[in-house]
Amino acid sequence: LNRYTYASTLSHLRRTNTPIGRDGKIAKPRQLHNTHWGLVCPAETPEGQACGLVKNLSLMCYVTVGTPHAPLIEFMRSRGLDLLEEYDPVMTPKATKVFLNGTWIGVHKNAGHLTDMLRGLRRKGVLSFEVTIIRDVREREIR
Repeated sequence: LNRYTYASTLSHLRRTNTPIGRDGKIAKPRQLHNTHWGLVCPAETPEGQACGLVKNLSLMCYVTVGTPHAPLIEFMRSRGLDLLEEYDPVMTPKATKVFLNGTWIGVHKNAGHLTDMLRGLRRKGVLSFEVTIIRDVREREIR
């Protein structure tokens, strides 16, 4: 671990390594991809053979660990969430779709109330601060 200065320690701890031979002349793995915007520092890379193969995460980049989703599904089910298997679109055509981690898990008849409850739990610290709650009124979705 490099501890010359505080900045060098942060840089060393945020280092990523591309598992490819250093002696190759292939340019594609050494370049930054468009999806790296805001995640990987475009300027900080070593010189020489490791140029572009050793990258550093940006200082403002934050890697999340994740939270279990089963308790959240059970909470929403107890508050009126109809699972996708139980949903009949003829009975409730105006219901709001509920997505969890990009997966459509069900629908809810009162999306505003559910969104307010989830945000209240996040503010109280019951839900992790990493959980994002988005209500899209036009698309009738909660993500």
